[in-house]
Amino acid sequence: MHVMSSPKFEVASMLESLPDDSSFEDIQYHLYVLEKIKRGLDRADSEGVLSDETAIRRLDRWLSP
Repeated sequence: MHVMSSPKFEVASMLESLPDDSSFEDIQYHLYVLEKIKRGLDRADSEGVLSDETAIRRLDRWLSP
């Protein structure tokens, strides 16, 4: 299970890490990435994850000619 901080803390931390000349588009993109990461972690918690071996087998099937 993952533990994430409050959204306000995460955004404040993200803003602190960005350069001072960041555009609104840069900030929006980073917010988008934070949300995607949160959704992925929530989904992993609720649905589980694949083992490395299973993921490699699936990729091999998809990538094999």
